[in-house]
Amino acid sequence: MPDATNLPFARISLKWGMIDAPDLDIAGTFALLAELGFDGVEIDAPTDLPLDALTRASADSGVALPGVVNARHWSHPLTSNDADTRAAGLRGMTEALETAKTIGAQTVLLVPGAVTPEVSYATAMDRATAALETLLPEAERTGVAIALENVWNNFLLSPLEAAALLDRFDHPLLGWYLDLGNILRNGYPTDWIEALGPRIMRVDIKEYSRTRMDAKGPWKGFDVELGEGDCDWAAINAALRGVGYSGWASVEVPGGGRARLADIRARVERLRRL
Repeated sequence: MPDATNLPFARISLKWGMIDAPDLDIAGTFALLAELGFDGVEIDAPTDLPLDALTRASADSGVALPGVVNARHWSHPLTSNDADTRAAGLRGMTEALETAKTIGAQTVLLVPGAVTPEVSYATAMDRATAALETLLPEAERTGVAIALENVWNNFLLSPLEAAALLDRFDHPLLGWYLDLGNILRNGYPTDWIEALGPRIMRVDIKEYSRTRMDAKGPWKGFDVELGEGDCDWAAINAALRGVGYSGWASVEVPGGGRARLADIRARVERLRRL
């Protein structure tokens, strides 16, 4: 068991949308997260949440705002055949970077596009690359990094390809947001960790069961609690330590109220000490 100074996930966050606390204001919500032992929380952006209240509650509670999730990368993909949709996607990402700067977040999670029957793999690569060329000056202006995520988008399916795309730019404000659960459908997290290495900026924690996938379909694979699926957490932890990662990990699972969030936090604590 690693000691507290050698944990692969040094700080634990969660997504704002996981919190079901309708009776709490923003300050009360941050106080709850601090009480439960969360180190941070990520918001979506663009957002209607009051940014001044968020930053004030973060400072008062000690619960950080380490990252932002682009709220428009699915509705306005950067690889769309429609030029206006792509332009709106660029504007949404720029707004997300601005929001991150305002609240003191260091990263914005971005899904760089998707391959569809209408958008070929080669076209998606060309458009995603062009979008990143446009967005990196915005990252430089704001000082906020862009972290690409592996999702079920039929694009960037290999960790070697993901690493090659990042290396094409070789930019300190472009890296990877590694979603561990998303990989299990057709691969192994340890392979992605080995291939991406220091390019990993953030990690998303979720679970996946291939048994449920085989029995009930791909999306049902996520219907399993942390620590009860096919993620080999001891191997994941060892691989992350092997590449020198000891940063933020954000939980992305179905949330709830105080009891549910407390259970999630306890599960993560057990997993990161394997």
